[in-house]
Amino acid sequence: MSRNVANKAIIVTGASSGIGERIAWHIAKNGGTPIMIARSIKKLTKLKQMMDQSLGIESFTYQADLTNVTELENVIKQILAEHKQIHGLINNAGAGVFDYVETMRLTDMENMFQLNVFALIRGTKFLLPHFLAKQEGHIVNIASQAGKIATPKSAIYASTKHAVLGFTNALRLEMTDKSIHVMAVNLGPVRTNFFDAADPDGTYQKGIERYMLDPDRVAQKIVQHLFMNKREINLPRWMDLGSKLYQLFPKTMELLLRKQFNKK
Repeated sequence: MSRNVANKAIIVTGASSGIGERIAWHIAKNGGTPIMIARSIKKLTKLKQMMDQSLGIESFTYQADLTNVTELENVIKQILAEHKQIHGLINNAGAGVFDYVETMRLTDMENMFQLNVFALIRGTKFLLPHFLAKQEGHIVNIASQAGKIATPKSAIYASTKHAVLGFTNALRLEMTDKSIHVMAVNLGPVRTNFFDAADPDGTYQKGIERYMLDPDRVAQKIVQHLFMNKREINLPRWMDLGSKLYQLFPKTMELLLRKQFNKK
């Protein structure tokens, strides 16, 4: 059990499934209070009921489309009005579509930036005054290894994650002397419903099945490091090593890994 999480209220966006759902579950298992936001209130309600029955903890659910600026601002205001203190924010909500730039729909491009980047930044900005006033907080942004190594058919998705990493790194520096931790989580492929939209025909998933991360283990790792001064979590380790080599030898790595890069 992580003592750092006990008795702390933590917002998790995109909590109705995948990594977000498992993060919320592990927060509850460690004695924290998950405050879950998602578009599907039905899924959130079911998750809350399971938590209440299995763990006997108190959790809270809020419905919002995070790409809608008004809904996002209103749900943050409602949460702050109903809870004395929020201790953490996990910006987990995100989406991806894998396609070549020349054939990708503009709506898919815009939707990825609206959810992956703008909603993340807005939500953080709306909560930041609360953290500063309380002189305590932990902001966790779920980025991606794609933010470090962009590959064919992920130009737009990788761009959004590059943006998340840039925002996270700069915000961390701004918060250095303000008792607020800022952490990026850079993940390789995770076995979730993310690929239902990103890879609808399943070709990419089949090619990388044996390398996919388990969402429960990912969530457990994130929760273990909440309220700790850790800069990044990078998973899997071999992919993190690959990204470091890529930064040093980009041309060589692109030649060596051309086949792997084109699996999408």
